[in-house]
Amino acid sequence: MIPLEYELALAGILFGIGVFGIIYRKNAIIVLMSVEIILNAAIMNLVAFSSYAINPITGDPGGQVFAVLAIAIAAGEVCIGLGIYIVYFRSRKDINLEEATRLR
Repeated sequence: MIPLEYELALAGILFGIGVFGIIYRKNAIIVLMSVEIILNAAIMNLVAFSSYAINPITGDPGGQVFAVLAIAIAAGEVCIGLGIYIVYFRSRKDINLEEATRLR
């Protein structure tokens, strides 16, 4: 069984990569992928903590249920985000976030 510290360290690294992508990238698709990486880090924390919650052998399925719910919410967020980006690309022919502040 993988120790909890390793799982939390990997989730922290994923979270850092996602924050880096949001702050330093200008392409909207890369920013959306960075948000998904952050959500995956949160889901990984839910699963890690649920596996060590009550008993390290059996675990608690509550965190895993919340993880499945978070995956469904993340899938909906991607669909809506990509839809917005497609409409924006069709009108502007570019997906640069610096110019997206002038949406009306």
